[in-house]
Amino acid sequence: MVTTQSKALAERPWLDPGATPQIVIDGVGKTFGECTAVDNVNLAIFKGEIFALVGASGCGKTTLLRMLAGFADPSSGRICIDGVDMSAIPPHERPVNMMFQSYALFPHMTVESNVGYGLRRLRLDAAAKRQRVQEALDMVQLGALGARRPHQLSGGQRQRVALARALIRRPKVLLLDEPLSALDKKLREQTQFELMDLQQKVGITFIVVTHDQDEAMALATRIAVMDRGQVVQVGTPAQIYEFPCSRFVADFVGTTNLFEGTVSACEPGLITVDCAEAGGKLLVDDEGRFTVGQRVWVALRPEKVRLGKQPVSAVRVNQLRGTVWELGYLGNRSTYRIRTTTGKLVTVVAQNERRTSEAAIDWSDEVFVSWSADAAVLLQS
Repeated sequence: MVTTQSKALAERPWLDPGATPQIVIDGVGKTFGECTAVDNVNLAIFKGEIFALVGASGCGKTTLLRMLAGFADPSSGRICIDGVDMSAIPPHERPVNMMFQSYALFPHMTVESNVGYGLRRLRLDAAAKRQRVQEALDMVQLGALGARRPHQLSGGQRQRVALARALIRRPKVLLLDEPLSALDKKLREQTQFELMDLQQKVGITFIVVTHDQDEAMALATRIAVMDRGQVVQVGTPAQIYEFPCSRFVADFVGTTNLFEGTVSACEPGLITVDCAEAGGKLLVDDEGRFTVGQRVWVALRPEKVRLGKQPVSAVRVNQLRGTVWELGYLGNRSTYRIRTTTGKLVTVVAQNERRTSEAAIDWSDEVFVSWSADAAVLLQS
């Protein structure tokens, strides 16, 4: 009988202290002269994960991916895959393959030839190669387009050709560098689900580098957020978004409102913060990690905030008064920027639940923004 706990551990092996990671990145660093691109990174990635590396340009995520592929050598530390140290193993012998951001398709070759290019080093007869190529094309739903050339394909189809070529050697790990960046928004969203379905079908580990946080949140089982060469937080998309460990993570992943203040009272499960930006005190649920007098930041996601024209009277609720300064209509939702009486700008996201062309709250309206004590997160740095 499979228990709920054992099922959860099977689906989330990082929670199981006895699970063996497929990929171990142990104290890996990379320097270019006096510049440190990757700084003492430690990661454990498990078989079957879609693991995302996110961060601003220049944070080291692509350099780390290139070291996994063998295109760059670590200056320090080691990378192991299935218990084997990759230090002395050249790129073409590693159990990994890489899908490049540009797709790197050969324009003079057909789709079939592009996909089959990765088999040239394998000792397979012509019939076996043709079968492998056809299987790979069918897997990405391009079985009927093998005779075409890249310029005869759409952007989404070229992306699938590159994916089939990366998978045809049946690697243990697939590395994807900004795999969807060349696609338009609607196609990118559709392809995210196709990638997840494909990964479930082939059962191999995907490591994705992206600067698109929404893409990482949609695709990944876990995310590593990088800043200046270091991994600053690792967790599931929900953990990263709802419980950021620092101001950087809170501000980088999604949109957040940050209020600086000082802890003035600590009760069981409740922290009071004196906040000049809020014009008074803010209440935040917390389990006693803070002390009176400590400098902190209250991080509040825009969708956690309620917006109304009348004040709210309730316990453990924070409330600010202000004016609608900016308003963006996005169809299914609207984004408001409220200038409070202290001059602080607060971003609020509200779902457009009613079908109407008239906004219930419009430019220059006087409003109240409110949120419960458990809606925000308290951060130390």
